[in-house]
Amino acid sequence: MIYLPIVILILWVLWFSERYAWWGRNVDLKHPRILMYHMVSPAVQGAKFNGLRVSPALFERQVCWLSENSWNFVTMSELVNQPAREKVVAITFDDGFEDNYLNAFPILKKYHAKATLYLVVDRHDRDWSVSKKSHHNTGELKNETKLSDVQIREMLESGVFELGGHTSTHANLASLDEEGKHKEIAESKAHLESLFSCRISSFAYPFGIYNKEGDPSLVQKAGFDSAVTTEDGIPSDVHTSLFELQRIKISGKDGFFSFKIRIGRGKRGLRK
Repeated sequence: MIYLPIVILILWVLWFSERYAWWGRNVDLKHPRILMYHMVSPAVQGAKFNGLRVSPALFERQVCWLSENSWNFVTMSELVNQPAREKVVAITFDDGFEDNYLNAFPILKKYHAKATLYLVVDRHDRDWSVSKKSHHNTGELKNETKLSDVQIREMLESGVFELGGHTSTHANLASLDEEGKHKEIAESKAHLESLFSCRISSFAYPFGIYNKEGDPSLVQKAGFDSAVTTEDGIPSDVHTSLFELQRIKISGKDGFFSFKIRIGRGKRGLRK
């Protein structure tokens, strides 16, 4: 029995090391970090998508830490067009949830940070999770309030946010033919540019699902300068992977320690 605590301790150390890989080497600071968020809101008890919800308190702690540690906040258009420098971070939000305005926007302004919003055009009363998996029909994302055009204009006029494309309907691009992909990618870009009188230069693949052989070329032909994926990691060279840029997933199920691990290494642990 005297050995049981030692065995438990060893198992805990092994679990901790596998989960966080704290001993791993950090990626050089000359490589930019692109952070992927969805919602900045409290977790909902029993909800399926709490991983997409980062609490406002945790989000502020993350942005504050980045600011205090001299990270340079940039939008995606600045990231791909400015000369390379150390400690660059691009905060991105996918989809267009209202809490981006209510909770994230004030925090970003407070710390003089910037962000890119990848906006779905037809976002209201839509549960796009079923486009990925048909059994995800809980209506959870459909019931989340989305950003209004008025709110988006205020975010853009502040200089804190810029817009990126995220298709018209949050489509699963892998399920569409080339004509359907063109409609979702190019027409959504044109619609956003007309509605908000701004250039849309970056694109995010919905669900991170796309055809690697052809979809990046379609995005480029549509007039975008870059595109981001949902693949965890830090781009080794932005300009050689402009249309398949990795991002660091920021999950509401992780704590602040995990956040710092991800900023350093691109992933939380050995596998993700």
